Amino acid sequence: MNRFLKLAIVGLVASCGGGGNYSAPRNMENACALARERLAYFNAMRATERRWGIPVHVQMASIHQESRFVGNARTPHQYALGIIPIGRQSSAYGYSQALDGTWEEYVRETGKRRAKRDNIRDATDFMGWYMDGSTRRLGISKHDATSQYLAYHEGRGGFARGSYRSKPWLMNVAARVGSRAETYRMQLASCR
Repeated sequence: MNRFLKLAIVGLVASCGGGGNYSAPRNMENACALARERLAYFNAMRATERRWGIPVHVQMASIHQESRFVGNARTPHQYALGIIPIGRQSSAYGYSQALDGTWEEYVRETGKRRAKRDNIRDATDFMGWYMDGSTRRLGISKHDATSQYLAYHEGRGGFARGSYRSKPWLMNVAARVGSRAETYRMQLASCR
């Protein structure tokens, strides 16, 4: 096999790979290590903080909960009778686990027609846009990771109705997001 054909095959196989590093970072427990390993993630979050005012540590903790920093994360499949696949639990996709309808609203309002949920810059910008809207509409502090996460998970209407109060498991998850955000905040303060 000649060298050109080998290169063409390698190029073809590489082009089928999806075009991104969707694996989780090695150390998600340390914000400084995460920022060093995935500088593009950190830069995207800083850009979102500048644009929307949502602190990096709040974004980090929310993305950790939503996708574990996996760019092509999806919700699990549902099965009928335990064996017949009937689709996914929701349309949530990407770093931010944005739902189709909410993503479409973001694209419409921001004019970012080429934005993709599996692009870290677009995903953090989406998260900033959504949380900024929660601050404006619901009065949630941009630094309150727990409440921001509840509004993000339940939707603003669900948060306003207090739907999360009947979900102890979600209250626990949100508390963990808040705790992780505080840990990330302290770590980032020491490594900047």
